[in-house]
Amino acid sequence: MSLVECRTLSKSYGRGIALNQIHLDLEPGKIIGLLGPNGSGKTTFIKICAGLLTPTAGTVTIGGMPVGPDTKRIVAYLPERTYLSKWTKLREILDFFEKMYDNFQKDAAYRMLTDLGINPEDKLNTMSKGTREKVQLILVMSRRASLYLLDEPMAGVDPAARDYILNTIITNYNPEGSIVISTHLISDIENILDDVIMIRQGNIVCHDSVDNIRITYDKSLDQVFREVFRC
Repeated sequence: MSLVECRTLSKSYGRGIALNQIHLDLEPGKIIGLLGPNGSGKTTFIKICAGLLTPTAGTVTIGGMPVGPDTKRIVAYLPERTYLSKWTKLREILDFFEKMYDNFQKDAAYRMLTDLGINPEDKLNTMSKGTREKVQLILVMSRRASLYLLDEPMAGVDPAARDYILNTIITNYNPEGSIVISTHLISDIENILDDVIMIRQGNIVCHDSVDNIRITYDKSLDQVFREVFRC
């Protein structure tokens, strides 16, 4: 059974169409790149799967359940923008996550914080932007979720931080679940991806394994992406 099933999924904002009758099946145990230019519908798709937006038409199921309160328990979502209070101690945030999510592994979170030399007694407003990005990712990847939705997890961070983020993703996610990563930094994540979804103006233009794409085009994923979305 597919982990995520979308059937004629559509989302409109007034006259604008963000997603156009998407039909999609995502298997468990995959790291999936969600690729496309700005305004292509990536964030809308992720927010619908996270239960933050309601489709205009069509359906989405995760783990065989319609998106709703039951799926939020098995979905871990990393938004594009920081949502945590900058005035709260990190230790208090960890306590909150432990109470909020029964699959939150606090010991794993503390281990990753120790690896980075981040003090749990510090408040977020004392940390750099890159460190706050890492903290948010640690919170998400410390859950034993079935689906991880990561919206631009490496945006605005330096290359060294990107390496840490990628390592955190591939070494801490539930291998029985799947990860969907939305990003523009194709070359940075190409080597960890199993499958790719390319989306343009709300339409899926490609959904295939990275290996098949490389064989078909005899090019890297980054090169194929540049050709597909060339202005």
